[in-house]
Amino acid sequence: MRFSKDHYWVYVLETSYAQQTMVAVVGVTPKALEGLGDLISVTLPNIGETFAQGAAAASVESAKTVSDVYLPVSGEIVEVNAAMRDDPTLANTDPLGAGWFFKVKVSDPGELDVLLDEPAYMQSVGAVPR
Repeated sequence: MRFSKDHYWVYVLETSYAQQTMVAVVGVTPKALEGLGDLISVTLPNIGETFAQGAAAASVESAKTVSDVYLPVSGEIVEVNAAMRDDPTLANTDPLGAGWFFKVKVSDPGELDVLLDEPAYMQSVGAVPR
Protein backbone atom coordinates (compact mmCIF):
# COMPACT_ATOMS: atom_id res chain seq x y z
CA MET A 1 0.00 0.00 0.00
CA ARG A 2 1.28 3.46 -0.93
CA PHE A 3 0.03 6.84 0.25
CA SER A 4 -0.06 10.34 -1.19
CA LYS A 5 0.77 13.36 0.93
CA ASP A 6 -2.80 14.55 0.40
CA HIS A 7 -4.22 11.45 2.13
CA TYR A 8 -5.13 8.97 -0.58
CA TRP A 9 -4.03 5.35 -0.66
CA VAL A 10 -3.24 3.00 -3.54
CA TYR A 11 -2.94 -0.76 -3.37
CA VAL A 12 -1.76 -2.71 -6.41
CA LEU A 13 -4.13 -5.65 -6.88
CA GLU A 14 -2.68 -7.29 -9.93
CA THR A 15 0.16 -6.90 -12.36
CA SER A 16 0.39 -8.61 -15.74
CA TYR A 17 3.92 -8.37 -17.06
CA ALA A 18 2.90 -10.14 -20.29
CA GLN A 19 0.19 -7.54 -21.00
CA GLN A 20 2.16 -4.76 -19.28
CA THR A 21 -0.81 -3.74 -17.12
CA MET A 22 -1.22 -2.94 -13.46
CA VAL A 23 -4.55 -2.53 -11.65
CA ALA A 24 -4.73 -0.72 -8.32
CA VAL A 25 -7.51 0.12 -5.90
CA VAL A 26 -7.77 3.70 -4.56
CA GLY A 27 -9.30 5.09 -1.39
CA VAL A 28 -9.16 7.90 1.16
CA THR A 29 -7.14 7.57 4.36
CA PRO A 30 -8.62 7.69 7.86
CA LYS A 31 -6.69 10.94 8.43
CA ALA A 32 -8.52 12.64 5.56
CA LEU A 33 -11.85 11.36 6.83
CA GLU A 34 -11.18 12.83 10.27
CA GLY A 35 -11.31 16.27 8.70
CA LEU A 36 -14.33 15.52 6.53
CA GLY A 37 -16.53 13.80 9.10
CA ASP A 38 -19.16 11.23 8.16
CA LEU A 39 -19.82 11.11 4.44
CA ILE A 40 -23.40 11.56 3.27
CA SER A 41 -22.90 11.16 -0.49
CA VAL A 42 -20.29 10.07 -3.01
CA THR A 43 -20.01 10.83 -6.72
CA LEU A 44 -17.84 8.27 -8.50
CA PRO A 45 -16.24 8.46 -11.96
CA ASN A 46 -17.46 6.50 -14.96
CA ILE A 47 -15.75 3.27 -15.97
CA GLY A 48 -13.48 3.98 -18.92
CA GLU A 49 -12.67 7.56 -17.93
CA THR A 50 -8.97 8.38 -17.78
CA PHE A 51 -7.32 10.80 -15.41
CA ALA A 52 -3.86 12.24 -14.90
CA GLN A 53 -2.14 11.92 -11.56
CA GLY A 54 -3.56 14.56 -9.23
CA ALA A 55 -6.77 15.07 -11.21
CA ALA A 56 -10.15 15.11 -9.45
CA ALA A 57 -11.87 11.81 -10.25
CA ALA A 58 -14.69 11.74 -7.68
CA SER A 59 -16.27 13.86 -4.97
CA VAL A 60 -17.56 13.33 -1.46
CA GLU A 61 -20.01 15.30 0.63
CA SER A 62 -20.18 15.41 4.39
CA ALA A 63 -22.15 17.59 6.77
CA LYS A 64 -19.08 19.85 6.86
CA THR A 65 -18.06 20.18 3.22
CA VAL A 66 -17.91 18.92 -0.35
CA SER A 67 -14.47 17.74 -1.41
CA ASP A 68 -12.88 16.27 -4.53
CA VAL A 69 -11.14 12.90 -4.53
CA TYR A 70 -7.89 13.10 -6.49
CA LEU A 71 -6.17 10.28 -8.30
CA PRO A 72 -2.76 9.47 -6.76
CA VAL A 73 -1.70 7.77 -10.03
CA SER A 74 -2.62 8.28 -13.69
CA GLY A 75 -4.86 5.77 -15.36
CA GLU A 76 -8.19 4.48 -16.59
CA ILE A 77 -11.06 3.71 -14.23
CA VAL A 78 -11.88 0.00 -14.59
CA GLU A 79 -14.28 -0.46 -11.65
CA VAL A 80 -16.10 1.66 -9.08
CA ASN A 81 -17.32 0.66 -5.64
CA ALA A 82 -21.07 0.85 -6.29
CA ALA A 83 -21.76 0.03 -2.63
CA MET A 84 -20.36 3.47 -1.75
CA ARG A 85 -23.25 5.14 -3.61
CA ASP A 86 -25.76 3.39 -1.35
CA ASP A 87 -23.70 3.62 1.84
CA PRO A 88 -20.99 6.32 1.71
CA THR A 89 -20.25 5.74 5.40
CA LEU A 90 -18.32 2.61 4.30
CA ALA A 91 -15.42 5.03 3.80
CA ASN A 92 -15.72 6.12 7.44
CA THR A 93 -16.20 2.67 8.96
CA ASP A 94 -13.68 0.74 6.81
CA PRO A 95 -11.56 3.26 4.86
CA LEU A 96 -8.74 0.82 4.07
CA GLY A 97 -11.09 -2.01 3.09
CA ALA A 98 -14.76 -1.95 2.06
CA GLY A 99 -14.63 1.85 1.75
CA TRP A 100 -12.47 1.89 -1.39
CA PHE A 101 -13.57 4.24 -4.17
CA PHE A 102 -12.43 2.85 -7.52
CA LYS A 103 -9.96 0.64 -9.33
CA VAL A 104 -7.65 2.09 -11.92
CA LYS A 105 -5.49 0.58 -14.66
CA VAL A 106 -2.27 2.42 -13.89
CA SER A 107 -0.78 4.10 -16.96
CA ASP A 108 2.58 5.04 -15.39
CA PRO A 109 3.75 2.59 -12.71
CA GLY A 110 6.69 4.91 -11.98
CA GLU A 111 4.24 7.30 -10.30
CA LEU A 112 3.93 4.78 -7.46
CA ASP A 113 7.59 5.42 -6.63
CA VAL A 114 6.91 9.00 -5.53
CA LEU A 115 4.19 7.92 -3.10
CA LEU A 116 4.94 7.19 0.55
CA ASP A 117 5.14 3.75 2.10
CA GLU A 118 3.05 3.20 5.22
CA PRO A 119 5.73 4.04 7.84
CA ALA A 120 6.66 7.27 6.02
CA TYR A 121 3.01 8.26 5.64
CA MET A 122 2.19 7.49 9.27
CA GLN A 123 5.19 9.56 10.39
CA SER A 124 4.06 12.44 8.17
CA VAL A 125 0.66 12.54 9.92
CA GLY A 126 2.10 11.96 13.40
CA ALA A 127 0.61 8.49 13.85
CA VAL A 128 1.99 5.08 14.76
CA PRO A 129 2.04 2.50 11.91
CA ARG A 130 -0.43 -0.40 12.22
